[in-house]
Amino acid sequence: MTDRSAERTASRPAQEGGRGNDETAVRPPLRDRVQAKIGGAADEHRANAAPGSPAAAKKAAGGGRSPRRARLRLTRIDPWSVMKTSFLLSIAFGIVTIVSVLMVWSVLDAAGVWESINKSVRDILGGDTAQDFNVEDYVGTSRVVGFTMLIAVVDVVLLTAIATLGAFLYNMAAALLGGVEVTLAEDN
Repeated sequence: MTDRSAERTASRPAQEGGRGNDETAVRPPLRDRVQAKIGGAADEHRANAAPGSPAAAKKAAGGGRSPRRARLRLTRIDPWSVMKTSFLLSIAFGIVTIVSVLMVWSVLDAAGVWESINKSVRDILGGDTAQDFNVEDYVGTSRVVGFTMLIAVVDVVLLTAIATLGAFLYNMAAALLGGVEVTLAEDN
């Protein structure tokens, strides 16, 4: 023990109500303090999970303090992270688009829409040339899905570029104007 820590230990009982050297103030061990904190956090978690419980009412009555608030300002958005995120989200959007078009086209085929269109065109036009007409030669599943894939690829590139450009533009505007101010509040 160093001289200073010995002085602090020796002077502490005299400052705490005039007790003698026999009764020194001792902090509980670290393990007990950590367990008490964890127990308090667990009680608070249980009270938050069940707001109508007596523990929650006790916490609300005993707390009495207003929720903490923090005012933050968003001054910069990292363009690289925006690009990565927008790329992944636009790929997901492209996959959803392709799958949904394929499903709609399959449902239309199963419902007999294409045969109905072929029959209607044959009835309207009549003649020998109408007998060879098949709407799926023009808007068949393979053509529509291929076109949808092309559109999805273009969308991935455009959405990624637009989002990244938006991050750069926001950073320039935030440098001039200070950014967006957000107030965060703690739940009761």
